[in-house]
Amino acid sequence: MGNLSGRVALVTGASSGLGERFTEVLREAGADVVVTARRKDRLHGLAERSGSIALPGDITSAEHRLALAAAIEERFGRLDILVNNAGSSDDGYLQDQTLDELRAVIEINLVAVLDLCRVMAPLLFASDAASVINISSMYGVVASPGPMAAYNTTKGALINLTRHLAAQWGERGVRVNALAPGYFPTEMTGDLADPHLVRSIESRTLLKRTPLLEELDGPLLFLASDASSYVTGHTLVVDGGWTSI
Repeated sequence: MGNLSGRVALVTGASSGLGERFTEVLREAGADVVVTARRKDRLHGLAERSGSIALPGDITSAEHRLALAAAIEERFGRLDILVNNAGSSDDGYLQDQTLDELRAVIEINLVAVLDLCRVMAPLLFASDAASVINISSMYGVVASPGPMAAYNTTKGALINLTRHLAAQWGERGVRVNALAPGYFPTEMTGDLADPHLVRSIESRTLLKRTPLLEELDGPLLFLASDASSYVTGHTLVVDGGWTSI
């Protein structure tokens, strides 16, 4: 049921981390994958390795979002899988942050996702089995112990956006779900090289260990494929049990 042959996917923030891995997984499952990110060299390298289609650009740019929709429409005429993965995090106590710092996180984590869903809607409606996967975080479900107000706010908002779009688009046959990972080894988490962070994960999670990046492969394929054909408006938390206690 995880076979994605003949389906068209778009992955944002694909030049590294989860986006890079998601691209490889979707390609291996048979999908035609369009990838976008700001780092052109890394994106083109991914495209060469995986056989994906690179359309570099800044996802916070409205013009780039429209250009992505136009390119996918011209080449494929529809979009079956939209993975809203691009994101960033703030750092520091709210009272010490500037408004521009907060806005930068909100633009990429929330505004870009909201508008990309808007401009991709006609292409999703043209699909027979469209699936939108919003990459949230376990910190969209519970608060982080460290100070990052904009990140927590936007990831929580993504979860409710997921529910709302599922309600809006259900009758159009478009499923909308969120994937909420815990700490995984990526650039954003410093590849889990910090011993203090590792100890906190081991002590806080029910599984008492750090995860492997490939442990997100199955959850992604589940939400992208017909394996979840009757699942929508759901947030799939993959955190080793962090949010369970």
